Amino acid sequence: MADDLTAAEAEKEFWKHLKSSNTGMLGLDKPGYHSQPMTAYREEETGTIWFFTLDTTDLAHDVATGGQKGMFTYGSKDQEVWACFHGSLSISRNQEVIDKHWNPILAAWYPEGKDDPHLTLIRFDGDDGRVWVSKKGAVGFFFEVAKANLTKTQPDVGGVADVNLA
Repeated sequence: MADDLTAAEAEKEFWKHLKSSNTGMLGLDKPGYHSQPMTAYREEETGTIWFFTLDTTDLAHDVATGGQKGMFTYGSKDQEVWACFHGSLSISRNQEVIDKHWNPILAAWYPEGKDDPHLTLIRFDGDDGRVWVSKKGAVGFFFEVAKANLTKTQPDVGGVADVNLA
């Protein structure tokens, strides 16, 4: 991979792709804990990512115990961006955030609507992470692989950068 991707460029690509393809894997950052697919609602300006859930889920119960560290992993639909972030998890019932992000897709998962007494938010305050970006596409990828095999070098399929969302 090339080394010319800056942290600012990587972060910009992450937020851009998360906007158009917003499902990733969220879980507690501890051994033996399995992440689960969740839809992310982003706030680029604060590095905060919100997740809707019910307070009756295992993940919400675990986060509600307080002081939990989390991990959010992400792969964009077009496979141009991959990311993994550590951060802090907390429970919120912020009605402004619920109203801001409420949409017909969310409504399908919560038949009692946004006033459901069990509806809750998991707040992920991201800090350190790593983002991989490749704009090569399938043809470019295979060209780089073929070139690497012929020249006995490693393929240049994109860049990677450490990013801090805090």
